[in-house]
Amino acid sequence: MNTVKTIAAVFLLATCSPFVLAEANNNLVIYETKGEFADVREDLIDAIISQGLVIDYNGRPGDMLKRTQADVGGSKDLYRAAEYLIFCSALLSRKTMETDIQNISYCPYVVTIYETEQKPGTIYVSYRKFSRAADQSLLAVENLLDEIAREATR
Repeated sequence: MNTVKTIAAVFLLATCSPFVLAEANNNLVIYETKGEFADVREDLIDAIISQGLVIDYNGRPGDMLKRTQADVGGSKDLYRAAEYLIFCSALLSRKTMETDIQNISYCPYVVTIYETEQKPGTIYVSYRKFSRAADQSLLAVENLLDEIAREATR
């Protein structure tokens, strides 16, 4: 009976929601959506800015992997596009660091967006979960990252 309820809940979530949670390891939260990479990237940027946040850096590991593939013995293309956006929240960072001064290591926040060679047209938006999410101040950061990822994949 418990399995039936779980399957029903997953089906309801998948059919009623504009996004699908992709299968991930325990350290990542990954959302997927269908569309053009550039469009979802703009949605992600808009989702970050709509939170009143400023993007500090836009990294392009996909470009780096393509550029260095032959130099490091890479045997296949991995991504059609892959980027990460770095940003921080002064309010949440202050709260996390006042809770535990060591929480400075969680700032800045990173959200990735990518499209794989294996699944063109499927765009993934992901972030790393915090291992210390029991700390309520870090849970607030995870909630912010989750809200941004969900908004970008609607």
